[in-house]
Parts: sequence; structure tokens; C-alpha cells
Amino acid sequence: MEQLPAHRPLTVVQLPDGTHVYADPTTLPAQQAAGPQVVHQHIHQAPPDRTVQRIALGSGVGAGAVAAGVYFGPLFVGVLTAIAANLALLAFIALVLGWAVVTVVRSVGGADGKAAAKRSRAKGR
Repeated sequence: MEQLPAHRPLTVVQLPDGTHVYADPTTLPAQQAAGPQVVHQHIHQAPPDRTVQRIALGSGVGAGAVAAGVYFGPLFVGVLTAIAANLALLAFIALVLGWAVVTVVRSVGGADGKAAAKRSRAKGR
């Protein structure tokens, strides 16, 4: 009687040309490394911080409130910046006008004008 070899399970193996075959893993030659592997790493910019919105969602606030926070938050910062710029411009104009008034009073007023300018300067200190 002929002795049959013990049954070994076949494994699906991918050949170097890309095809798949059923083969006995013990009969395959050892595969060599095909050189260094290239790793494609995608680096993304971090999303903007949404801490306030996360807190709002966690406390049960609706999506409308979160959307309002996302929309009106930057809008509010823009409005505050515009107000600050307007106030800075007004302060500069007041400074220039004050300097102009003092200069005109000094030059036109003669001795009385110089004394008045000196008094107003002393009051400011």
C-alpha cells in the first residue's frame, strides 16, 4: 500500500508579479526584502480650537447656539477691533487739534497768549 503524505493546508500567496496562487508555504523560496519601504505620511494643519462649542454641546445646548457661536464669535472680535481702531484715530485727532490750538494761541496772542498757554500747560501737569 502506498503511503500518502500528511495533508498540509494550502495558503494563498501573492507572487512578485501580483498574481495570487494556492501554495504550500514550506515549498516556497524565502522572499527577499524589496528595498526600503516608502511611507506616505499626510500631515494636516490642526483644526481651529472649538473649546467653547464643545462645552456648549456637552451641556446640552442646541446646534443653533453652537452655529451662532461659530458665526458671531469672529464677527464680535472684528467689531471690537474696529471700535478700538476708531477710538485710537479719535485720540490722535484730539492730540493734533490740541497741539494746533496751543500753537495758534502762542503765536497770535502775543504776551497774553504765551501766558495763557503756559497756564494751560501747567494745569495739565
